[in-house]
Amino acid sequence: MLLDILKGFVIGICASAPMGPIAILVIQKTMNKGHYAGFVTGLGASVVDTIYAIIAMFALAFAQQIIDRHENLILLVGGLILTLIGVSMALSNPFRKKRKADGKSAVSSKDFLQAIAMGVSNPMAIFVIFALFAFFGIADETPRDWNVAPIVLSVSAGSVVYWFLMSWALSKFRDKFRLRTILWASRVMGAIVIIIGLVLLGQGLFNVVFLSKPLI
Repeated sequence: MLLDILKGFVIGICASAPMGPIAILVIQKTMNKGHYAGFVTGLGASVVDTIYAIIAMFALAFAQQIIDRHENLILLVGGLILTLIGVSMALSNPFRKKRKADGKSAVSSKDFLQAIAMGVSNPMAIFVIFALFAFFGIADETPRDWNVAPIVLSVSAGSVVYWFLMSWALSKFRDKFRLRTILWASRVMGAIVIIIGLVLLGQGLFNVVFLSKPLI
């Protein structure tokens, strides 16, 4: 069990490491508002990773059926969520947020909730975690009961540690950038998330309108 817990910790790190929309959001929050805002955003991502780890351990087949059955609806809703978050990122004011962060904590529940919304809009991450479970030899050998709770918690811990270290490291470089650089970086990262969201929206619309696939 101890070895599986250590594997779960590594899985949490590996699941968080890819440079996807959530990582972009954490970078943007850290650059704009500081370490704690970036870390709180990462905690939202860790909550989603924990939920997906539980689903992967107990109900992967059921989750896959739901995703396959409602693929186009997921694409449309997920794409819309990502697009709106991207717009919010691109239009954010790092000048105002940096002044707040310099004086008092600029952390808000919005950072946490945005990460959760972004993570939920990408349910395919379930399969990434399941693939990592399989790679580390946990998926097939571990019994599916609540004795696996320490493994799930270790996945969450790995994710939390990753986001803490990432946001801390980024915050060390934050003050070396000019505000104008942070502004443009924020807009570029927001634009990237918008593009990802529009691609998902476009794929969903194409499937429904041109391929006549069902929405629900």
